[in-house]
Amino acid sequence: MTHSGVMPATTRIAGGLLALALGAFFIWGAGFAHAAALHDTAHDVRHAFGFPCH
Repeated sequence: MTHSGVMPATTRIAGGLLALALGAFFIWGAGFAHAAALHDTAHDVRHAFGFPCH
């Protein structure tokens, strides 16, 4: 028996809704966050990945 690799529609819909909710959360969160909080978060992520920034 071979596997065609096709996911059920409910799995695709659930994945799409999760991606939509996560994207909306990031856009909404960035839109209402203070500029200093966004800068500090980006700065910390840069250091976490090992990129020097100063």
